Amino acid sequence: MPEDPIAHGELAALTRRHEQAQDQNVREFGIIKSELTTLQLKVSNLDQKVDNLSGQMSGMDQRLNGLDQKVEALDQKIDRNQAQIIELLTQLVGRRPDAG
Repeated sequence: MPEDPIAHGELAALTRRHEQAQDQNVREFGIIKSELTTLQLKVSNLDQKVDNLSGQMSGMDQRLNGLDQKVEALDQKIDRNQAQIIELLTQLVGRRPDAG
C-alpha cells in the first residue's frame, strides 16, 4: 500500500503546530515563573517592612506609656500646688494687711 502524501502533509502540519504550541507554552511558563519570583520578592520585602513598622509601633507604645506616666505625675504635682495655693489664700482671707 503506497503512502498517502496528503496524510503525511497533514501529520507534518499538526506536528509543527504542536511543537510551536509547546514552545509558546514553555516561554509563557518561563514568563509566569519569572513574574512569580518577582512577586515573591516583593511580598517578602513588604513582610519585612510590616515587621519593621510593628517594631516601631511597639517602641512608640512604650514611649507613649512613659509620656502618659509623666503627664499623670505632672497633673498630680499641679493639683498639689493648687491645693497649697488655695490653703495659703484661705489663711490670708480676713487678715488685715497691716497685721503682718
